[in-house]
Amino acid sequence: MKIKEIKSLLGARILCGEECLDNEVCSACGSDMMSDVLAFVKDQAVLLTGLVNPQVIRTAEMMDMHCIVFVRNKIPSEDMITLARKSGMIMMTTQLRMYEACGRLFMNGLGGGAGNE
Repeated sequence: MKIKEIKSLLGARILCGEECLDNEVCSACGSDMMSDVLAFVKDQAVLLTGLVNPQVIRTAEMMDMHCIVFVRNKIPSEDMITLARKSGMIMMTTQLRMYEACGRLFMNGLGGGAGNE
């Protein structure tokens, strides 16, 4: 699925990484606990979260994720947006709650990764 399809499905607003909207991703995960992302997530390209702090970006970098979607209308600070931009990451925000955002992506073909579908 292309990032621009995720944007459309979630009614999201791009915060940075507009130039990468044609990039393809094949899996996603949703969590507000970065320790769970580090412990259990494998091969996900998109992170959906309501947690708004720099640890989210650092975790996504360590897990080689390409896109962060903030749910519940969460807006990261300008410092976080700058950090994501420097990392080449796509960042967007949606008004949807995590449950609905993950459900929409799953129902439209974006899986949870190897062994999690």
